[in-house]
Amino acid sequence: MLNITVLVSGGGTNLQAIIDAVKDGRITNAKIGLVISSRSDAYALERAEKAGIATKVIRRRDAADIKDYEEKMLEALREAGTDLVVLAGFMTVLPEGMINAFENRIINIHPSLIPSFCGKGYYGLKVHEEALKRGVKITGATVHFVDKGCDTGPIILQKAVEIEPSDTPETLQKRVMEQAEWKILPKAVDLIANGKVSVKDNKTVIGGE
Repeated sequence: MLNITVLVSGGGTNLQAIIDAVKDGRITNAKIGLVISSRSDAYALERAEKAGIATKVIRRRDAADIKDYEEKMLEALREAGTDLVVLAGFMTVLPEGMINAFENRIINIHPSLIPSFCGKGYYGLKVHEEALKRGVKITGATVHFVDKGCDTGPIILQKAVEIEPSDTPETLQKRVMEQAEWKILPKAVDLIANGKVSVKDNKTVIGGE
């Protein structure tokens, strides 16, 4: 069984999507063993506790330096027996050593169709603000493996969402979460948990594709 650690910083809606999918059987052969938050006041911690999941707070600013932070994170992941790390609205840049230690075992959800509106500075509402400013007609969400770049790892799943003329960044953010993020993140976890995702030449191969 795949042992997942979910990293969070805020409300934890994507964490909740995974919790619900494990509970109702859309994710099989996996469990969430630990939730790590970069903030002690993150509502995601309450979601985890209500679901009976162990939690831990590890803040970058509490570490002596990046190496100390890296060691604290790796220690927590190894103690939990982590097989897969899921970034669900995690707002701290991962240390390189952690990415190396969990190569192709860290996934992230990004609220756009990568390579559009991604990379440094593109997070949260900023992504949707830029999509509306550019006038694109379709946006969406992407689940990808994490590498040393910013939103540059192999893409696992994407789902498109149409932009409506009346959209604001807030309404678009909500619809992208409901129609894309909360659907493809659990699906990606299930595919990985059941051995249906591999990486070849920086591209993913899913199932028998």
